[in-house]
This record gives sequence, structure tokens and C-alpha cells, in this order.
Amino acid sequence: MTLNEISKLLSCEVFCGEDQLNMDIEFGCASDLMSDVLAFSRSGAILLTGLVNTQTIHTAFIAEINAVVFVRRKKPDKDIVALAREKHIPLLGTPYSLYEASGILYKTGLISTMECISVKNENG
Repeated sequence: MTLNEISKLLSCEVFCGEDQLNMDIEFGCASDLMSDVLAFSRSGAILLTGLVNTQTIHTAFIAEINAVVFVRRKKPDKDIVALAREKHIPLLGTPYSLYEASGILYKTGLISTMECISVKNENG
């Protein structure tokens, strides 16, 4: 799935990285805990988060996240946008909640990177 397709699905505003909307996104992750992003994400993912600060951009860069989508109509300030431009990380914003945005992308088949437990049935 391309970032442009995700942008349309989530009714996104693009804050920076307009020239990167044709990039492929292989995985999705959603968290406001950047330690979880570092522990469970994979290269090539898109990060959905409500945490709008420079730490999010630094974490995305270290974790090799392809793009960041801020949820709940949150908007980054000029320092966050400048850092994202410097790191070549597209920033988008959606009006959807973290739960809704994750569900929309999951429903389209975008694979999660945040699987941290294995679910077993009651019979073991």
C-alpha cells in the first residue's frame, strides 16, 4: 500500500513529505509509547500516534519508520516539521482517533508490527 493510499483512507492533511507519497508502506504500528515503537516496530512501517513532539520524530528515525500520522486532528509545530524534513520522514494528520485509524488500516490488510503476544485457544 502506498502512503498516498493511506492518506486518502484516513482523510489526512500532509504536513511535510508531499514528494514521498508514492512510497510503499509494508506495516503499521500504533502507539503513544515510543519505547513500544522501538521494541516492536519494523523498518518500512507507518506510525500512528497522538504524541506530537520531537521525540516521536527521533524515535521514528531510529526505528526506520517510513512515515508518521498524528491522530485526533493534532498538528505538529514548525520545529517538529523541520526535524521531520531533515530526517526525510513524511508527517500527516488525520481526524480519526488512534483506534479508528488503526482499524481502517488493519481492515485493508496492512500488517501490524505491534504483535507482542501469541494468542492461544483455551485448549492450549
